[in-house]
Amino acid sequence: MMTAYIEAKKAFAEEEVPVGAVIVCKGKIISKAYNQREVTQDPTAHAEILAIKEASKKLKSWRLNECDIYVTKEPCPMCAGAIFQARLAKLIFGCSDKKAGYAGSLINVLQDQRLNWQTEVVSGVMEKENRALLQEFFKSKRKK
Repeated sequence: MMTAYIEAKKAFAEEEVPVGAVIVCKGKIISKAYNQREVTQDPTAHAEILAIKEASKKLKSWRLNECDIYVTKEPCPMCAGAIFQARLAKLIFGCSDKKAGYAGSLINVLQDQRLNWQTEVVSGVMEKENRALLQEFFKSKRKK
């Protein structure tokens, strides 16, 4: 999670919403990313999506079922869907997102038994640090 947090700080420095993601496969980091929507003007350039794309490219497979993803904030609907589609084994996230979280806050799509894949979900890892970074970011935006 510390590596994801460092990625989130890179996003903050570039005036992106500070979210970082890291994918680990068999104990080794294979990809990491941070939000890049502003710089790319791409609404899909979330940290999770970018990390999944990089991991899939490295493994030469869209199936990441032997991998875990660490994210500083609970994934949105799009990112939870991508985690599901990539068949990631486990999602470990920092702070919840009461307004857009799809890994437990609003809906837990990743553990819906009606679907053909479930991802284990662990929440609250480095929660205080990740929440503080997001709060600092949005507070700085309100001052402008």
